[in-house]
Amino acid sequence: LLQDVQKHSVHTLVFRSLKRTHDMFVSDHAKSVSMNCIGIILVFYKSIFHSIGVALTADTTMHRNPSEGGIHSMALALPPSQSLLEGGGTRNSTLARKAPTMPKPQWHPPWKLFRVISGHLGWVRSIAVEPGNQWFVTGSADRTIKIWDLASGKLKLSLTGHISTVRGVAVSNRSPYLFSCGEDKQVKCWDLEYNKVIRHYHGHLSAVYDIDLHPTIDVLVTCSRDATARVWDIRTKANVHTLTGHTNTVATVRCQAAEPQVITGSHDSTIRLWDLIAGKTRATLTNHKKSVRTLALHPRQYTFASGSADNIKQWMFPDGNFIQNLSGHNAIINTLAVNSDGVLVSGADNGTIHLWDWRTGYNFQRIHAAVQPGSLDSESGIFACMFDNSESRLITAEADKTIKVYKEDDTATEETHPVNWKPEILKRKRF
Repeated sequence: LLQDVQKHSVHTLVFRSLKRTHDMFVSDHAKSVSMNCIGIILVFYKSIFHSIGVALTADTTMHRNPSEGGIHSMALALPPSQSLLEGGGTRNSTLARKAPTMPKPQWHPPWKLFRVISGHLGWVRSIAVEPGNQWFVTGSADRTIKIWDLASGKLKLSLTGHISTVRGVAVSNRSPYLFSCGEDKQVKCWDLEYNKVIRHYHGHLSAVYDIDLHPTIDVLVTCSRDATARVWDIRTKANVHTLTGHTNTVATVRCQAAEPQVITGSHDSTIRLWDLIAGKTRATLTNHKKSVRTLALHPRQYTFASGSADNIKQWMFPDGNFIQNLSGHNAIINTLAVNSDGVLVSGADNGTIHLWDWRTGYNFQRIHAAVQPGSLDSESGIFACMFDNSESRLITAEADKTIKVYKEDDTATEETHPVNWKPEILKRKRF
């Protein structure tokens, strides 16, 4: 084996080492090598030259600015593929390739528990904040919908009418309406001026798991355990489209004004992007290996995230091109929320909350709030989370029957809470 190794002269080995040093310290590999740069590296290697007894020629004497002839003699000592020259017919593929750089995550202040709100008698399954940011709504396994004052956390109103768990709530920003759906197969429209149900949307054959309002047109989209999502005309109650294609429970649905206007996630481990006009699938994303229970659309970028027990994945609209995995929240992820500052929140079945930097996928904080007195440790799941409209508060709906409100720590700085940044954990996985 030793006979097969190609032997090189000491000069060649030294200059190859010099080349490796240059590659290590230079920031831009596509940039031409300056005279000063080579002179400094040569000074660095002066002691090595003398220790191994290499005779220096007149052209490679140690000056800050070596002569052109000296640079040529160094280049000729290297193999063509490793040449430092840009001209002269030698290849410079190494220099043309830019060094890979790992982006440093943006600093975000840590979040801390601000308030715990009690009042529901069952698991709190859903949250919605009204457009004026004065109050918010929760739906629970106690079959009630409760409206809370956002500033004080006090109960304003309770609405009864569902006969099973309320799984989804949504507040219209175009009319004084509240929409709800539940495991009783019902989808209701509440008039908040009279606090009563004014419309029912009939059609789902099983429990309705999520609900969302289109931001610009008067349609409502719901998804169900019957493996369909349905598009409703809010005013006429007509079932405009039944979106079929999923093979298992459709757990989450989101609407946006841009294409695609409807996105669904299902227990069949796929995400579907829908053509709302045609009522047909535009793209099917099959990267997840386990149930997709939640989706979150970035408020400013044309991107979204999906949550599953295997990973959180980020995608690019309109075709659902994969961006990156956010790995580390090793639990069943029930809910995601993202704000304009690039903070992504994931809430899981085991009661843990992870906060991520959206751009880099860096997990900068982990929270596990204690369950309330009288609750079992197993009752620590996070079922829903949402930022309020000012994005200064994070509201979570939990299995210990409480609603928790988190705020950013105003006293924190980058000096007191530094980013423990490790570039190796930011390597993007392409699958």
